[in-house]
Parts: sequence; C-alpha cells; structure tokens
Amino acid sequence: MILTKKDYYETLGINRDADAAAIKKAYRKLAKKYHPDTNAGNARAEQMFKDVTEAYTILSDPDSKKLYDQFGHAAFDGSAPDSSAYDSPGGSYQEYHFEDGTMDDILSGLFGSRFHGGSSENFKYRGYRGSDFDFRRKGADLHSDVFISFDEAAFGCDKVIRLQEPNGSVRSLKIHVPAGIETGKSIRLRGKGMPGTNGGGDGDLLLLVTVGEKNGYERKGMDVYTTTAIPFTTAVFGGEVRVPTLYGDVMCKIQEGTQSGTKIRLRGKGIVSMKQPNVYGDQYVTVQIQVPKNLNHEARQKLKEYESVSQNKGQKRTGAA
Repeated sequence: MILTKKDYYETLGINRDADAAAIKKAYRKLAKKYHPDTNAGNARAEQMFKDVTEAYTILSDPDSKKLYDQFGHAAFDGSAPDSSAYDSPGGSYQEYHFEDGTMDDILSGLFGSRFHGGSSENFKYRGYRGSDFDFRRKGADLHSDVFISFDEAAFGCDKVIRLQEPNGSVRSLKIHVPAGIETGKSIRLRGKGMPGTNGGGDGDLLLLVTVGEKNGYERKGMDVYTTTAIPFTTAVFGGEVRVPTLYGDVMCKIQEGTQSGTKIRLRGKGIVSMKQPNVYGDQYVTVQIQVPKNLNHEARQKLKEYESVSQNKGQKRTGAA
C-alpha cells in the first residue's frame, strides 16, 4: 500500500504564494492547537503536530522550499533528479522531543525570545530513517546600556563593565570602546547573548552607548564647539590667545578689531572618524570679549578720552555727509 503525503501548503492551510511571515503565523497557530501538552492521549493531534512541524521545517527554509515547489515530496525522498542539492531532515515520520519547557517556551525557541517573552528551549527532531537532527537556532540577542565619558568616546578605550543577569548574578565584561563613537551607537559583543539552541551559536550582547558631557565642550558629529574669552585690548589691537583643545593647548591669532561672537576654526582638532582613523573633525571656537571691570582712575580717564574721540569722529563724518 502506497501512502501519499499531504501537500505541505495544505497541511498549514496557506496558499502557495504565502510569504515567510504567513508561513510562520500559520505554523504557530497550528502548533499551539495540536501540541501534545494540550492534547494528552490524542493520537490524531500528535500526528497533526508532527505533520505541521514537518511542513514548517521545509517551507520556512528558502532552499528547501524552492526544491519542494519544484519537485514536491520527491525532492526529499531521493526520487527527484537533483535531490542531492539539499540534504533535508524531512522524512515520512518524525519524533519531536521537547525538554524542560511549556508550549510557550517551545514556541519561543522556534520563533525567538520575543514570543510571549519566553526563552529558547531545546527542540529535537528525529527522522524516520535514523539519525537525530537538531534545529540549530542562534540564541537571542541581549540589550543593555553603557555610559561612556566624553574623553573615552573621543579617544577610545578598554574598560570593564558589570551587568546584572536575570537571575540576579553579576558578570564582568571587558569591552573595547572605539575612538569616535557617539550617543546612539551600539557596541556588539558577539556570543555574549542568550545560549543557542541545539548547537546553534550564542546570541550577541548589544550595548547602547550614551556619551557624557565635558565641561566647556559641545560635540556635533565629528566637530566640537568651545568658547574662549579674550581681553578687550586684544580684541582691539589683535594678538594671540591660548585656546584649550582635546589634544592640548594651541595659540590662536586674533585679528585686530575682532568682534564678540567671531568663530575661529581649528582644523583637525575635533573627533576622529570611526571609519577613517586618519580623518578628524574640526574645533570651532567662539570668541567672547571680556569687558573691563573695576577700572582705576587712570584707565577710566583713558576710556573716557577714547569715547570722546570716537563720538567726535562720528559727528564729523555725519556733518561731512
């Protein structure tokens, strides 16, 4: 007697043009309906659960789905012309073993830790023809936050952080902070997330970066912005002023007659590019003019003389016009 296997699309109750999301949605619904945990002693439900899982196994994988669409079940029973192109775990009979988990835990293992907030559990598949096959699935990624000082972000560093595990324990991790990183970027620690299922790789840990402030500095991308106060006389007559940068003080030339609010551009004194370590942003220095305070009698008289001369020159120019 020859048994004809049911079409996988019919098994899941979907059309042949169903996309990955529709396939997953259909399987999740049927797997919950026929799962042995809720159908104890129901042989039909057990068989249906095996059938829908076998169908999902094939249709959820792009390569096996392509072969199935072309050759049908023959793609996996050795009768198709090029069935050797894909070594499928499928067969006419399967056993499924779920270890240490509720149904939601199991579905979480299949669809990731976001499903019902569960964690991945072991999901084992045994083909009728003998050898075990494990659904190897990468562990879920974990997310956390990390605070980095302004200078640590600007220059890069290695530092040790402490993270609290869901069970309350604390683990220490050494991380490398790349120079130039900014708020909103993430540092990925590969393999530091949730354990993989059945030999699958461990997930990653992604640390969302927040960069602290530095007194006197404002960062915009790769550029930094500062202010510097210069004496009134330097603004009038010109000269040089010492300006702090991230890389040490530099002497800046002040042009005669510089006005308050004037910006000085210091090329290459900004933040290094994460992608191009030889490329730096600039520093923009806004000039603030110090207004004299507590003038002695002589200085006050000189300024009064200046004020008088300036007013007289202005009146003469007005009269000449």
